[in-house]
Amino acid sequence: MNNPLLMTPLNTALLVIDMQEKLLPSIDTCGPVLWNTRRLLDGAAILKVPVLGTEQYPKGLGSTVPELAERMGTLPEKLEFSSCACLSDQLAKLQRPKILIAGIEAHVCVQQTALDLVALGYDVLLVVDAIGSRFRQDKRIALRRMESSGVTLTTTEAVLFEWCRVAGTPEFKQISQLVRENPPT
Repeated sequence: MNNPLLMTPLNTALLVIDMQEKLLPSIDTCGPVLWNTRRLLDGAAILKVPVLGTEQYPKGLGSTVPELAERMGTLPEKLEFSSCACLSDQLAKLQRPKILIAGIEAHVCVQQTALDLVALGYDVLLVVDAIGSRFRQDKRIALRRMESSGVTLTTTEAVLFEWCRVAGTPEFKQISQLVRENPPT
């Protein structure tokens, strides 16, 4: 049975927003945010989930951190906080109804992108342990606002197992290794 509420590698795209060198160190819990985003990218590669990403004003905020950039390819630059305008062609080509978001900052670029995607008719999911803001309250309020606007909250581990769906496959063994990794200290 195909439950339409569940993500699969065929109905989902992963969007990583603005995980950049000069911004990331100021993010509350940046270590876990970076670690979880990297695990999502590795899981997406294993299960062939398409990945999109953006960089906010890289002249000022630097490039995407190398650990993630090497897994993502070329990323469009943007000045608008929402990523939708610079990704509209890519999103249309993918034809994926579910967009899973990781990135920073929760209350600015992530929130504006998520709300725009909801308005465009996408089923938007937010990986709460792979997003961040400089201040906890900004993230907390952004999560509440997005959830009340129709965005579904989830976690990295839930995503990895949901994409996988079954145990016993070679992909599941690789996903299990990602799940068993020790978090950063």
